[in-house]
Amino acid sequence: QVQLVESGGGLVQAGGSLRLSCAASGRTFSNYVMGWFRQAPGKERELIARINWSGSSTYYTDSVKGRFTISRDNAKNTVYLQMNSLKSEDTAVYYCAAKEVLTTSYDYWGQGTQVTVSS
Repeated sequence: QVQLVESGGGLVQAGGSLRLSCAASGRTFSNYVMGWFRQAPGKERELIARINWSGSSTYYTDSVKGRFTISRDNAKNTVYLQMNSLKSEDTAVYYCAAKEVLTTSYDYWGQGTQVTVSS
């Protein structure tokens, strides 16, 4: 079993920045694809960023591309989401998730961290 704990959320003004962290424990961290999801009020949970096991490949949904950066440090069992130029529509609960490389679903989830962007 993998345990994931997010941190770094909070209240920030539009145009500001936050860095979210996700600390993993329980299994070999480098075996997992890591993703960041978010769920805003009244909206479905959406994948916003993904990084492969080695960190060599990343994906971003269009709404955050160019503003958010996902990275990982396997030695520290941690994945990060640097969020710049935040907008009010970025307000959501952000979740870290892990997927085994040979599976299609994200099986492990953190508890979520609230990000609120004021305008």
